[in-house]
Amino acid sequence: MTHSEIKEKMIWAGKVLVNEGQDDFTRGHISVRLPDKPSLFFMKCHSLGLDEITEDNILTIDLEGKVVAGTSRRHSEVYIHSEIFKVRPDVHCILHTHPLYSIAWSGGGRPLKAISQPAALFYNAIGIYTDTINLIRSHEMGAGVAKALGPHSVVMLKNHGIVTAAPTVEEVVIRTIMFENAAQIQLIAEAAGDTAPEFPKADIEQLKHDISRPDQFAVNFDYLVRRAKRRER
Repeated sequence: MTHSEIKEKMIWAGKVLVNEGQDDFTRGHISVRLPDKPSLFFMKCHSLGLDEITEDNILTIDLEGKVVAGTSRRHSEVYIHSEIFKVRPDVHCILHTHPLYSIAWSGGGRPLKAISQPAALFYNAIGIYTDTINLIRSHEMGAGVAKALGPHSVVMLKNHGIVTAAPTVEEVVIRTIMFENAAQIQLIAEAAGDTAPEFPKADIEQLKHDISRPDQFAVNFDYLVRRAKRRER
């Protein structure tokens, strides 16, 4: 994939995320590692919404968090991205957003239960970062987020937001949306009363496998892009 194609995918990812309620003013950010230069990554700039990403305002940043190309302002939480990229060579896209139900769930102290199909995707596979509610503005704090993420695709910054890390833009976007769906369903179910027992572990693991194939993420991302394009006509 060329650099221009990567940026185009980032642009549509931003529009999809806003359409799905993942925006919080200008505070969310997405990054993609350069396939030909893995020590560099593209990143959304500061002061603009996710739906305002353009090819011209995307920054190129190194693993120390320094801007090497672009003139826009850099997000102060760049270290979420740089520190995860340092320790997870399998990760090529990272997203940080502040979705309502996910944050509410993170403040409750209860595990995410497999009481919905979206929740099965994260069965026993969520990191929790509890060091601070504040912004992640240093190498050390970013390294703490990376440690809390561990081998998983999602780490919740308690009372702050979600960080999703995966091999592709498609997977990151769909996982983030599905996590928010899972958190919303659990909060509604628990508000209604005690939840029923989960299905057997083997059944949940099979569903987790079935909905986590790369083609599943691509198909659903492509659908959301088509829908976003229709809205712009």
